Amino acid sequence: MSKKQQLAKRIEGIDKNVWVEFVGLALEYKPVNLGQGFPDFAAPPHVVDALAKTVTSSDPMMHQYTRGYGHPRLVKALATMYGGLINREINPNTEVLCTVGAYDALFCTFMGLINPGDEVIIVEPYFDCYAPMTRLAGGVPVFIPVRPNQSKVDSTKDFVLDPDELASKFTDKTKAIIFNTPNNPLGKVFHRKELEMIAKLCIEHDVICISDEVYEWLVYDGIEHIRIASLPGMWDRTITVGSAGKTFSVTGWKEAAAIAFETEIARLDKPDSYFKELQSMLFEKRERMAKLLTDAGLIPIIPEGGYFMMADATDFARDIDLNDPELGDGQRDYKLVRYLTKKKGIGAIPPSAFYNPENKHLGANYIRFCFIKEESTLDKAEKIIKEMMSVKKN
Repeated sequence: MSKKQQLAKRIEGIDKNVWVEFVGLALEYKPVNLGQGFPDFAAPPHVVDALAKTVTSSDPMMHQYTRGYGHPRLVKALATMYGGLINREINPNTEVLCTVGAYDALFCTFMGLINPGDEVIIVEPYFDCYAPMTRLAGGVPVFIPVRPNQSKVDSTKDFVLDPDELASKFTDKTKAIIFNTPNNPLGKVFHRKELEMIAKLCIEHDVICISDEVYEWLVYDGIEHIRIASLPGMWDRTITVGSAGKTFSVTGWKEAAAIAFETEIARLDKPDSYFKELQSMLFEKRERMAKLLTDAGLIPIIPEGGYFMMADATDFARDIDLNDPELGDGQRDYKLVRYLTKKKGIGAIPPSAFYNPENKHLGANYIRFCFIKEESTLDKAEKIIKEMMSVKKN
C-alpha cells in the first residue's frame, strides 16, 4: 500500500474490536451462541405487522425520503411516550433525534460535542465504542470503574461508584460523562443515589451527561429504571440514547418503530405490554442461566437489568491449559472464551474488552453470556454443560 493509500492516522488504535474476532469464531465454529446480544426468537406480532403494513402501503411516499431528524410520526410517538415517563412536555421537533441505530446516535453525539482536548469520563465496564469514538473526535477518555463493595459478590448491586474517586475525575477540561444503565456487560442498574451523585457533579462542573439506556425496559426484582434526565437540573444537559432495535427485539431493521411505540404507549404498565411480557420472560431465562452457569462450575453475577450475565470463571479455569497455543494470546478471559467456543461449542464474550488497558484485569476472570435466547438454545447449552461436568467428574 502506498503512503497515499494508507488509512487516516485518526483511526490508529481503534481499527480492532472484540466483535470482529468472536463473531468470526461463532460463524466458523457454529457454537451455541450465548455471546452476541440478540434474541433468536421472533419479534412481537404488532411490530412485525407494522413493518408489513409499511412495506405494502400503496402510498408511494412511504418508500421515499422523510424528515432528516426523524419521521414525524416516530418523533411524535417518542415525545409522547417519554414525556409521560419523565413527567414533562417534550417537543418532538426540537428535542428528539432519530438515527440509524444507537451506535449512530453515539457517534453523532461524540462528533457533535467533543472538541480536541476535551475530557470524557467513561464509567467502566462500558460498551466498547465509547473510548474509540472519544478519541476519534479528538477527546481524551478518563476512566472510572464500578468496583465490588464487598468481598462476596452475588449481584450487580454489589458494584458501585466510589464518590471520592468519581469527583476526582472532574476537571476544568471535562466536557461530558457517559455511562450505560442497565449496563452491558455487567447488568448493573444505576440506582437513584448514584444518579443523583452524577447529576450533582455534572451541574457543579457544567458537564454534559450522555446516558446510554438501550436496555431500559429490562430490569428485574422490582428495581426501577430511573432516567437521569428526569432529575432536577439535568434535562438541559442530558443526552439520552435509546434503541428501537433493542426495545422490540428487532436489531436487524429500524422501520415501523412509530406504530410499535404508539401501541405500547397505550399498554404501559398493563399486563399485555410487550415490555412487561419481555421482562417477565427474561426473568425466567435469567434464573435458568444462573443455574446453568453454576452447574458448569462458574459463579454467576446476577444482573439487575439487561440480558447479559457475567460469571466468575476462577475455579472453572483451574483445569484448563491456558497455555494451549490454540487459545491464542491476550487476557485470560479471551483465552477462556476461545476455549468454550472452539472446544466445547458455547459462544460467549470476554468482558475485559469493555475496560480500558489499565483496568482490563477487572474483567479478566469473568465471562459474559447472553440469555435472551430461545429455550431450545438454552437446552443445547445445558446439554453441553452436563457433558462437560460428566467428563470432569470421571
